[in-house]
This record gives sequence, structure tokens and C-alpha cells, in this order.
Amino acid sequence: MLQLDSVSVAVRAHYAPVFSRLGPYDRDVVDRAAWGPRSARLLAEYWAHEAALMAVDDWPLLRWRMRQYAHGRWGTHIVKANPKLAERIVAAVAELGPSTAGQIEEHLAAEPRRKRGTWWTRSDTKWVAEALFASGVLTTATRVGFARHYDLVERVLPASVLAREVDDDEAVRELTLRAASALGVGTEADIRDYFRLSAGQVKPAIADLLSVGEIERADVDGWSAPAYLRAGRTVPRADRGTALLCPFDPLIFFRPRVERLFGFHYRIEIYTPAAKRRYGYYVWPLLMDGRLVARVDLKADRAGNTLRVLGAFGEGDSARPRVVAALAGELRSMASWLGLGGFSVSTRGDLAAELRAAG
Repeated sequence: MLQLDSVSVAVRAHYAPVFSRLGPYDRDVVDRAAWGPRSARLLAEYWAHEAALMAVDDWPLLRWRMRQYAHGRWGTHIVKANPKLAERIVAAVAELGPSTAGQIEEHLAAEPRRKRGTWWTRSDTKWVAEALFASGVLTTATRVGFARHYDLVERVLPASVLAREVDDDEAVRELTLRAASALGVGTEADIRDYFRLSAGQVKPAIADLLSVGEIERADVDGWSAPAYLRAGRTVPRADRGTALLCPFDPLIFFRPRVERLFGFHYRIEIYTPAAKRRYGYYVWPLLMDGRLVARVDLKADRAGNTLRVLGAFGEGDSARPRVVAALAGELRSMASWLGLGGFSVSTRGDLAAELRAAG
């Protein structure tokens, strides 16, 4: 699952986890998988965690949520007050093809344009279009400049996916198994968070999966709650791999798990006033050999042709020369991947001077 987020200060969140795991790659691969031709579509947008790209074959597993969101996820009073508008929007999209909310609204001449800008000042047309997305009537055909272009699901997702019916309990069981598989090892709370399931859904699903041997119980030193892992998994002898992780990476998007796994206190500070930020606006932790050993506040400066490190901070007692060398290597790789000439380092943070020297 790749979480979607509008922040683009370094790179959009849905591209970053693939880079973290595979290194530099062509971002068009993700674009084609998510918004390419219907016959080749591998990913679909939905409220899987938050807004996210998920495996297109798993879309039917969330039909129960689509029914819950029959009037949208937010602004349900607006949707309920405009039942005819939903019909008009569906008809407009059927006629227009992939369209933004603004294009739909212009087509309908449904109401005077309101103040442009934030989510909370959107027009009724946008609210209802989002409700139709949440209820599974519309989906995202493509994105241009990150703006969603809505279309009818039957024109976007493969017919075999739309035809698949899954019992609600079986769907939750499958989502629970997928979450446990993706996490490697996780508590019930970790598993619930992955697809934002409830305790009432996950507890019986875990019991069922345990009874048929698809997951196993595990005890993890220092964890107060039991953990679970997919049956048959091999535990490696050593943790390997180095990667920068964006704030919305699935490894770290559930902050209690980050603290429990790594002893690493992590909060996103986008909405914190600049003067009160401890580490920065968009901070990427560095994973090295199974530990989170540093964090950097990053910004892609296109005009200056550089990946700017606005702050660099060490974590714990990790060997600083190794950390700095690994971090510099990842920053060079990321800068190249983003088409930038290199990276530059400000003076903020206890790693800044050493990282600047390594650059």
C-alpha cells in the first residue's frame, strides 16, 4: 500500500517507499500501475489506510467500507441535502469522461463558484464527488498535477475486479492477513491500523487465522501485547538494508509501532508552527541495519538544482562515521533519482557539519 499525500516538498509520498526499497527507479512505473490503461492497471485509489494506492485486486475487499461511506466520509450533511446532485454528477461524468470537480461543476453550472483553495471551502459538487468516490461509484481515472480526475468505476477498474463479490467477514479476514504479512510482525493494534480496521473486526479475524494456521502468535521482548506473524516466515539472522523513509512510509506511519520497534519518537511537524518545530517540516528517518539512526529535513530545490538538507540529526549511540557515510550515500542517490545535481547541507542539527564534509 502506498499512502497518498499532497505535500511535494521533496517528492510525493506514494513514490518514496518504492525508492526506499528498490533505489532509483522510473516513477512512470507507478503512474502506469495506478493511472494507466484499464487492462494494465495494478493499483487502485481508495481509503485503504488514509488515501492510498492499493492492489487493484483488493478493491472488492473494501466494499463494506464503501457501504459505510454511502454519504461520504466527511460532510455527510451536505451530501444528504443534495441527493439529486449525486445523480447529476454521475450523469456528467458519464458524458464528460475523466473530469475534475471543477470541470464537473462548470458542466452542471450547479452553483456559483466559491472561494478556491482548501478542502474545507470546497463546493457542494466537490463534496458530493468525494462521497461518490468513497462509496465506490466513482474512482480516480488519472491525476494531473495531483488533481483527481473522477470517472465511473466500470470504465476504470477491470471488469473481473468489479464482478468479484466477497463476504464482509471474509474480506476483513483477508485484509487482516494482508496487514500481518506486510508488517512482518505486529500486534493487534498494528494490524488494525494498517487498513484502519476496528477491534471488533480484527479480533475474530485473528482468532480465525490462528485456528487455521495462517498466522502464528509470537512474543517479542519488551512488548506488552502479543504479536502475530504470517505462518512459515523465515526470521533473518541479521537486519540489513539502508533507506531513507518518508513520513508516510508504511514502515513508520503508525507512530506507536515506530517507538516500540525502534525506540524512536517520531512526529510529523508539518502543522507545527515553524518556530516550534524540533526537527523540521518534512523529516525523513534513516534506516540502517534494522535501526533508525538519523533523521533529515529535506526539500527538493528545483531552481537551485539541489536536494537541500535543512537539518540533520543523529539518533542514539550509532557509530557516527558509518551513519554519516550511509546518509550521504542515500542523499546522493535520492538527488540523482529526482534529477538534481547533488545535495547541500545547512547548519542545523548535530550531524550537519559531518554530513556537509561528506557531501
